[in-house]
Amino acid sequence: MGRATRRVAACAAAVLLAGGLQSSLAHAATTTPRIDLTVLVISDGGPATAAIAAELKSQGTPYKLVDLNDAGRPVIDTAFLSDTLNGQPRGKYQGIVLPNDNPFTAGSAEMAAIAAYEAAFGVRQVDAYTYARPDVGLNWAVDPGYMGTLDGFQGQVTASGLGGSFGYLKGTIPFEDNDPAISESYGYLATPRTDLPASSSFTPLVEVPIPGSTAKGSLVGEYAHDGRKELVVTFVYNQYQQQYRLLARGIVDWITQGVHLGYDRNYFAAHVDDVFLADDRWDTVLKCTPGDVTCPPGTPETANPIRMTVADAQFAKQWQTANNFTMDMVFNGGGSEDWKADHETTTDPVVDQMIADQSSYRWVNHTYTHPYLGCLQDVSVVPWKCTKNAAGSTVWVDQATITSQIKNNLDWAAARGLTLDRTELVTGEHSGLLTAPQETSDNPYLAPSLAANGVKWTASDASREPAQRAVGAALTVPRYPMNVFYNAATAKEETDEYNWIYTSVANGGSGVCENNANSTCLPAPLDVNTGYQSYIVPLEARIDLGHVLNNDPRPHFIHQSNLSEDRIVYPVLEKVLSTYRSLHADNTPVVNLAQKDLGLEFQRRAAWSNAVTAGQVTAYRVGNAVRVSAPSGVQVQATMPTGTVQQLAIGTAAFGTAYAGSLSGWVKPGQLQSAVQLQLPAAATPAAPAGTSPSVAAKSVAAPAPADTKIVPQGTADAVPAGPGDTDRTDAPTLVPGSGAPVAGKNAAAGTTAGKATGTTGKAAGKGDTAQHGKASGGKAEPVKKTAGMSGTR
Repeated sequence: MGRATRRVAACAAAVLLAGGLQSSLAHAATTTPRIDLTVLVISDGGPATAAIAAELKSQGTPYKLVDLNDAGRPVIDTAFLSDTLNGQPRGKYQGIVLPNDNPFTAGSAEMAAIAAYEAAFGVRQVDAYTYARPDVGLNWAVDPGYMGTLDGFQGQVTASGLGGSFGYLKGTIPFEDNDPAISESYGYLATPRTDLPASSSFTPLVEVPIPGSTAKGSLVGEYAHDGRKELVVTFVYNQYQQQYRLLARGIVDWITQGVHLGYDRNYFAAHVDDVFLADDRWDTVLKCTPGDVTCPPGTPETANPIRMTVADAQFAKQWQTANNFTMDMVFNGGGSEDWKADHETTTDPVVDQMIADQSSYRWVNHTYTHPYLGCLQDVSVVPWKCTKNAAGSTVWVDQATITSQIKNNLDWAAARGLTLDRTELVTGEHSGLLTAPQETSDNPYLAPSLAANGVKWTASDASREPAQRAVGAALTVPRYPMNVFYNAATAKEETDEYNWIYTSVANGGSGVCENNANSTCLPAPLDVNTGYQSYIVPLEARIDLGHVLNNDPRPHFIHQSNLSEDRIVYPVLEKVLSTYRSLHADNTPVVNLAQKDLGLEFQRRAAWSNAVTAGQVTAYRVGNAVRVSAPSGVQVQATMPTGTVQQLAIGTAAFGTAYAGSLSGWVKPGQLQSAVQLQLPAAATPAAPAGTSPSVAAKSVAAPAPADTKIVPQGTADAVPAGPGDTDRTDAPTLVPGSGAPVAGKNAAAGTTAGKATGTTGKAAGKGDTAQHGKASGGKAEPVKKTAGMSGTR
């Protein structure tokens, strides 16, 4: 495509006159303009602009998308970009994202209008992906320079980057290399021009050493010229890649100059399900789990179930202290009573230890004995099905049973002095909620039972339902299943089951991975003695860290079995936390919230997103004052510079909380006010717009110009999974948090596979499989605690 050079600026004034905006720009030079808090994203359909749009959407930052491939798109002219309201010049966009520095034809009036607008209103521009050359303030990427794949490279944030919009990082930017056979990134490394005019400058913000040279090449840099600023990005990325996830927050902060609606947090919570229960154990010979329907009929139940010991409980507390992290203990009081009955004792040392240490954890009701609370399961077939009555209707677990399971666990906790939030609940296997394909609707008795017990937040499985939804008056909190299985307490058990699920039939596995579009097969089985530490731990940690870096409030869930014996989950959690902390500054800690707080975050995001999508939010900045109007009852989500306060009818109030070098949070109008009014610190107020600057002719630089195209490798266009279990980077759609709308290419759970019967044993594998083994008892199916499936979606 064509590229305009700096003659764009030379013709800017003429274009403005022709466009009839002379009076607006004249006012802009002498009057403080109004700048609407909306970002303009002009897309060429490539992954880089899509990534930035996804980040804006995730944060809750309003943006307008213009697709250059749409024949009916609006013309980008002065009237599109600005106007005058009540005598005050108005810039309609606070920042502009372009696919490159000029996606239009040479001499384009549209690019000239953009350049003039940016100079007149002090608005910044992001070049989402361009190649290095003099027109963007860089030398050609030769002598010294580099053009090629960046897989496995290490970027470094410069002192200028750390002192500016990327100050939430420690400095290192690792580039992914998920598959050595596939190019996953591409970029141009070049040095800044040394012959720029005095009025221009190029400041590298992220650099990489140039191969074969002692010089460093810029990957992200700020190019100031002609009265405006561009963020020049010379590598391509998609929205899932770690290198982009680390930089995404800073890109938004840079283009908005630290003042924008929406915010970004890095959330991580770990729910430990089945606390006080005993979990069935994977059989490495039978390749199934005795005690549920994954094993052939007549297989004896688990003779050696998995349950935490006092030493395990003590270690959990010590581990939390050492790692500055709090786990949520999701408990079943009936499990303790069963254990005491089985061991003919009146005391349970594990319960005594954990209740003595109860303040070290957060506690969540998991029902009393963990029964299945959906339909009455017919387990005489694999996979199970719902029992039907004579009329052909589904037979549901009744309301009295659901209500008593919730209440009895609360009563058990109260009798032992265990404090918890009664509004939070996790049902066994997330049961009672729809479970496709067997249950296409919720148990109709679930919602009234939740209401009767005061439950406001009930967990759901994000691999089935990634978005929050209502269950009567309650709301769901979607949780990610981790690929650390409920029925494994040792590394060998975990690796053996992992091999069974993720290995082809030809290599001795179940073949599930071969029949599921959202799964990846191992090339060969892992060594059961070394595979867990060498392969599963780093892979699962990468998948989970990807969620943490994606402004995603969904918690992750594991099981008490994983805290037992080999304590296999701790290496994964440690890897997530240590990697995160090695990359982020202390001002950007992991946000570790309770279930109700995560649910509230989802609820507020949904309301905010709906208001933004419906055009019901009006927000703008005039100098150091920000005003935001939203529908009544909808809280405003915003990020502002440190020192910002909320302006009330009388006096001021604090705004937001400190995170990543800024203040951010939810805010509503003060008393007697219809809009949120924020006052920025004087230092955050940009200099008055300079108007159109004199053009500076580009100095001729002799160098071989590359082809006028940008290389986008297939591994960037179609994101490469990190490995088995990474279904984030597939074609299955999911919801951006709080958006209420699907985004192609992401399925919001790690390790999801289809719940289906596989193998000669009839194993039902997959996170969607919540089968339980049922025993006939008094005409009812009495569930025996466990499910089949990857990570134990219990």
